[in-house]
Amino acid sequence: MSEVARRIARYRVRLGFPCAALALWLADPGPRSLAAGAAVASAGELLRIWAAGHLIKGREVTASGPYRFTRHPLYLGSTFIGIGFAVASRRWIPALLVLGYMALTLTSAMSSEERHLTAKFGAAYPDYREGRGPALSRRFSLARAIGNREHKAVLGLLVVLALLWWKTL
Repeated sequence: MSEVARRIARYRVRLGFPCAALALWLADPGPRSLAAGAAVASAGELLRIWAAGHLIKGREVTASGPYRFTRHPLYLGSTFIGIGFAVASRRWIPALLVLGYMALTLTSAMSSEERHLTAKFGAAYPDYREGRGPALSRRFSLARAIGNREHKAVLGLLVVLALLWWKTL
């Protein structure tokens, strides 16, 4: 992984704020586009909450909940949130800006995370990635989701949706 990709992965949240601000400024949502985009983004956030409620960061390779179906459910949920914003924006330029940001930062983050997990957990992560890992059964925990700070993502989504709604007035 190149140094540029590592930096993009590391600073993706900080890079997201100016990108989101520009996309919000350029967006021209209507009631229908906002409703459709909010539905897609909300589905993405629900996936993120489900994933965060199963994840114990840094202590194990998580294979329960949505991790049974995809290696990166948090990033998949973020992708749906980005698509929802693109739909809600009702304009090509902010949609392309958001989707380009998501593609660049999330691919960098996934690559960086997979290297980190392989280095930290040895064969356990490649085994999980290839579907050979042990089946884990863990119940969803809202406390775990909050401990993983997913409430901040919920708040961020609500703020963005409120700003988009304000632009429809």
